[in-house]
Parts: sequence; structure tokens; C-alpha cells
Amino acid sequence: MKVILLEDVKSLGKKGEIVNVNDGYARNFLIKTGKGVEANNKNLNDLKLQKAKEDKIAQENLDAAKALGEKLKAGKVELSIKTGEGGKAFGSVSSKEIAAAAQEQLGLKIDKKKIQLKEAIKNLGVYDVPVKLHPKVTAELKVAVKEEA
Repeated sequence: MKVILLEDVKSLGKKGEIVNVNDGYARNFLIKTGKGVEANNKNLNDLKLQKAKEDKIAQENLDAAKALGEKLKAGKVELSIKTGEGGKAFGSVSSKEIAAAAQEQLGLKIDKKKIQLKEAIKNLGVYDVPVKLHPKVTAELKVAVKEEA
């Protein structure tokens, strides 16, 4: 019997796959527990519509991430830190501070977890900080760190 899986089933398949199983296994386990439905014309059509909807949503998310990436490339965030003698910085600039500054200065809400700093910024200067907006989209944000007056 052909069954459409509604959720991942270990050693059988992933959600949305059509698998061929024994009639008893399908009736007594998969369908009874809600892990699958019989692969008839109605359910196959529903699966096709669901996949089309998921593809459309994924494409919209990708387009939104690309648009935000363009805004990030065009923008520049300025931060100031306290420095001592010889331009040595007290403390550092973290991804949390960069996200807050981007919200305040550019009006762009960025999750601090998406900002990929290899290590905290401890010196003055201009840095290109990668921001991973989507698995396929990574944008560079310019961060200027200057001395606090």
C-alpha cells in the first residue's frame, strides 16, 4: 500500500514522502497513529498544493533576505568606545551592540545571533561584519568604531 508520510518515521522516510509499505503496517500503525495517510488522488493533490505553498514561502523569505542584505550593504553603523592612552580600548564591541546600533541608526532589526563576529572588536577602525540573513544570503555590514568623546 502506498502511504504519504505526515511526519518523519525512523528507518522509513521523511515528512511528505510517498512510501510503499505492507497493508497491515499502513493500517495498524501509520494511519492509526496519524503518521501517514493513504496515497489516493485527493491526498496526492493536497500534498502537491502543500509543497507549492512551502516553495512559495521559501522564495518569499529568500527575496526578503536579499532585500535586507542590499540595505545592509548600503548602510553604515557607527559605534564609540572608551579608550585609554595610546588608543587602547576599554572593553569591546559585541554583536549585541552592533544589532542595537543597526536598529537605532538604520532602522533595521537584525538578530544578534545572525551577526557573525569571529571575535569581539577591540580596536578603533572600520570593519566589515558578515551577517547571515538566510542560508543562501550573507551580507556585509560596515561598522565604524571610533573613540568616545
